[in-house]
Amino acid sequence: MDNSAAHPVDSSLHGRTVVVTGGTRGVGAGIARAFAEAGATVLACARRPPEEPLEGVGFTALDLRDPPAVRTFFAALPRLDVLVNNAGGTPYRPLIEPGADAVALAERHARIVELNLITPLTASLAAHEHLRRSRGSIVMVGSVSGARPSPGTAAYGAAKAGLAGLAASMAVEWAPEVRVNTLVVGMVRTELAHLHYGGPDGLAAVSRTVPLGRLAAPADVGAAAVFLASDAAAYISGASLQVHGGGERPAFLDAAVGTTVRPNGREAAAEAAGAAGHRATDASTTPLEG
Repeated sequence: MDNSAAHPVDSSLHGRTVVVTGGTRGVGAGIARAFAEAGATVLACARRPPEEPLEGVGFTALDLRDPPAVRTFFAALPRLDVLVNNAGGTPYRPLIEPGADAVALAERHARIVELNLITPLTASLAAHEHLRRSRGSIVMVGSVSGARPSPGTAAYGAAKAGLAGLAASMAVEWAPEVRVNTLVVGMVRTELAHLHYGGPDGLAAVSRTVPLGRLAAPADVGAAAVFLASDAAAYISGASLQVHGGGERPAFLDAAVGTTVRPNGREAAAEAAGAAGHRATDASTTPLEG
């Protein structure tokens, strides 16, 4: 079933000013487009401009790892209603790599934490006064990697876990003037998805592991961000909204003896015949509700 229909537009953001960090490609571009479609004035900031201009989205070159530059950028804004902290990155980098210099490895992991945790904090602090005056909101773009083991991207997962904790504390400290929420994002099909999941066959195989049957589109994340920033979410703060298509199948379901998967996604289990010769239960009559 196609569950990727167009999202309704929330008109409560019309005329509001939104900054999306890292809003030039992938998820960030999807978020920026969604706010533009909702009638907001949108400004994306990143180190490099988009390969193609995004309709209705302005751009400012900014290295978010440069705190003075970040403070100067926000101080120059005439108004700000919403900050979306999307900038980040998840390079595959095991904690230990044979033959690698230990100091260099530690520095690489530290840079990942800086980009995914420290830069959102820096931007939020720089934007706070604007948001306090406008009674605005912050949307942190988190990840399912922050709530489960993340082998190969451990520093990224740790940073995203910290980001969710930071958002929850901000929501308390900065209330009632500023709302702060987190999007917990799962796998997204972007222009770089093939680097993580392989070619068409790999993408199709990974999509089948998602209960909704597909990876998220950047527009799905954008719609969720628009909701959290809109008047429809006026009483939502300190929350984590999962945008992952239903999550991940528990591994034990596939490891269980005799487990099969029906076309509709439900599991049916057959008991293995034991040494005593017991006949296996008919899988078609014993559904396991997950």
